[in-house]
Amino acid sequence: MTEGDKTRLIAWSNELRAVHGRLREALGVTQAAAKAGESTAPPARELLLFCHGFCTALTGHHEGEDRELFPAIAAAHPELGPTLRKLNQDHSMIAHLIAALQAATERGLPPDMLEGHLEGIAAIMESHFRYEERELLRVLETLALDADPSDVLGPL
Repeated sequence: MTEGDKTRLIAWSNELRAVHGRLREALGVTQAAAKAGESTAPPARELLLFCHGFCTALTGHHEGEDRELFPAIAAAHPELGPTLRKLNQDHSMIAHLIAALQAATERGLPPDMLEGHLEGIAAIMESHFRYEERELLRVLETLALDADPSDVLGPL
């Protein structure tokens, strides 16, 4: 194995950490926009834009994991089947929460109500990210997956 090969193998764990960091930042910006928009009705256009961008990014991340990353991990590490099923369940729960947030933004609910939706997503998302990192980072350091990171972890 060349040094370049080793760098690519280890990079999957780095990529996951980086994407999680960017999603945490995007959530923080969206939450700040909700707080700032509490005095406006209907919600400020910026808040709606941040909500849409955050929801799209988080959904793309989970869809990429479900489509590309988790099958590669399952093939290389079948013993992680229960972990991957739990992570898939989290993805489904988060998708439900995102759909509720998107419906709330489309109905023009006030920022404080959108903030409540964001808090729910934040709690589940953070728990999910911590579990995923705890269970998968070591595996990702040795995973041989020849794919574009944006296909695997979302276009973030």
